[in-house]
Amino acid sequence: MNLKLKSVPNNPEEAVNYFEESFNRIKDEVSKTVVGQKEIVDQLLISLFSRGHCVLVGVPGLAKTLLIRTLSQSLNLSFNRIQFTPDLMPGDITGTEIIEDDRQTGRKEFKFIKGPIFANIILADEINRTPPKTQAALLEGMQEYNITAGGTTYTLEQPFFVLATQNPIEQEGTYPLPEAQLDRFMFNLWLDYPSFEEEKSIVSQTTSIQDEEIRPVLNKEEIMDLQRLVREVPVPDNVLDAAVRLVNFTRPKTAMADDLVNRYLSWGAGPRASQYLILGGKARALSRGRANVSLEDIHELAVPVLRHRIVTNYAAEAEELSTVDIIHKLVDKL
Repeated sequence: MNLKLKSVPNNPEEAVNYFEESFNRIKDEVSKTVVGQKEIVDQLLISLFSRGHCVLVGVPGLAKTLLIRTLSQSLNLSFNRIQFTPDLMPGDITGTEIIEDDRQTGRKEFKFIKGPIFANIILADEINRTPPKTQAALLEGMQEYNITAGGTTYTLEQPFFVLATQNPIEQEGTYPLPEAQLDRFMFNLWLDYPSFEEEKSIVSQTTSIQDEEIRPVLNKEEIMDLQRLVREVPVPDNVLDAAVRLVNFTRPKTAMADDLVNRYLSWGAGPRASQYLILGGKARALSRGRANVSLEDIHELAVPVLRHRIVTNYAAEAEELSTVDIIHKLVDKL
């Protein structure tokens, strides 16, 4: 690794240790207020350090908002929550231009008022409750890290991390996310109910006088340096081959598709899935104190990377075969 980063040690071994230590310290801070959800926190941090974005799917009351807010506090980053509703307009996200009087000249001029997207961490709460036109207002920011309004381009401050939530229960009055926008999210994470012991801790903690102080672990410059460090991690040829092969397995009617895929899938994953498998594998390897990616990293990240990128057909629904079931079978095939 050729390191030229300000806040990260120049020695590769020390740099890996620094990443692992920082990763674990953030998890410790988040655990002060969020009970359980350790795997979700782990994957959120992997996505952040890979410069990706996440969709979180879970029923109400599973601390999605608390988790994201606590994460922003532990990273000393600005945080904005956008509640998506059917009447939300694109300008409510990106910002609007208003007419303002210039006191010196007396002339009227347009002034751009920045919207809530101008923050480091964005919580897009119940993103599927707003029409596609408004959902698309996030697209440019997520992909290009800038916003265009009134012919002027405004750069979003780095690091920039979008976390969208969806409620899997109520589908009435919702607008499913377009495939193009879903593909821009690195991970699709499903939050499960807490265990019995975890729920006891949650109830005890939230019904008593407790005010845990969340201490910032990293600043913006340190986070961006760790994001660059992720890109420096080498990938063995066999791991790169496995990641691309796995994604190719998901594409029906192609040379690498087997009977399972041809029978149960309508669409497979695109090249962005391969990119995110490798990037996520790099961040996961560093978080485990390793300086290179292993096949285990690819296997562990296959479900969150591919779950929202493959589309099952009626045959899969009839046999109650989920996308996760198919992904596990494809991973076993590797």
